Amino acid sequence: MPPGTGTGDPYRVWLSEVMLQQTTVAAVKAYFTRFTTLWPRVEDLAAAEDAAVMAEWAGLGYYARARNLLACARKVSESGGFPDTREGLGVLPGIGPYTSAAIAAIAFDRPETVVDGNVERVVSRLFAVETPMPGAKPILRDLADTLTPDTRPGDFAQAMMDLGATICTPRNPACGICPLVHDCKARALGIAADLPRKAPKKAKPLRQGVAWVGFTNGAVLTERRAEKGLLGGTLAFPSTGWDGSALPAPADADWREIGTVRHIFTHFALDLTVMTAPLRGAPRRGDLLALDHFNPKALPGLMRKVWDLAAPDGLARAGASARNRR
Repeated sequence: MPPGTGTGDPYRVWLSEVMLQQTTVAAVKAYFTRFTTLWPRVEDLAAAEDAAVMAEWAGLGYYARARNLLACARKVSESGGFPDTREGLGVLPGIGPYTSAAIAAIAFDRPETVVDGNVERVVSRLFAVETPMPGAKPILRDLADTLTPDTRPGDFAQAMMDLGATICTPRNPACGICPLVHDCKARALGIAADLPRKAPKKAKPLRQGVAWVGFTNGAVLTERRAEKGLLGGTLAFPSTGWDGSALPAPADADWREIGTVRHIFTHFALDLTVMTAPLRGAPRRGDLLALDHFNPKALPGLMRKVWDLAAPDGLARAGASARNRR
């Protein structure tokens, strides 16, 4: 967890763990600080506007987590607080087996086994488990369970995660200063750096699509994506093709191709062709947002790449002033 989360505060433990899913501590620290400043209690987050939370989340990716974050905060607020057991936590939106165990152990001192990627690496080396990932996950989970103490389980969980993050690292583990070096079977066999083994990666499929960035009278054409699906609930530019849709251009214009952006999602790569033009008349899709009120930082990563490509040409065509070039 980022420094200052405060063991015993389930809101901060929960928030940090959700943010850290698929993301590094270094990337999360600033987001965590900003969220807890804006919404210091779960009740404050529950009362926040969806758009405000999505805008603050921009850059962390995996936007379903942000939607689940709000849904969970509202459910917890309605029920008067977080459940204090893994089972109770596990029924809340966006809280899976790992997160429920982490909150139960760290915030409520429950003897639950917390297994993230760092812990899997430590355990695989400690017991010299050579079964490739992800098939080894159930084995590692059972072995980790044999180590979890009944006393101070939260401290133990964080110590194991820190050990994996700082000493038992993926490459060049610092075995010489590891407190478990004398018990580590992989170290004794000389294979610590090779574990956990990984099954060969499959090549990601490549998708293609089109995004339109239209300008008119000091405004840019945007849309709010549907709550469910890729980049759900985020501010974006009208697009098609890459997300299963097959939609025409959002407005009449002499659309001009200005380039392509590449973006890597978890399960596929994307080449998105960017089109831009001054608009003729009212758009058929999306909303015109005044450039004075447009904040590119509120866009998800893919759409920020689109904006970075389209902005210089489009802003000049729209006659926007330098103060609009954010």
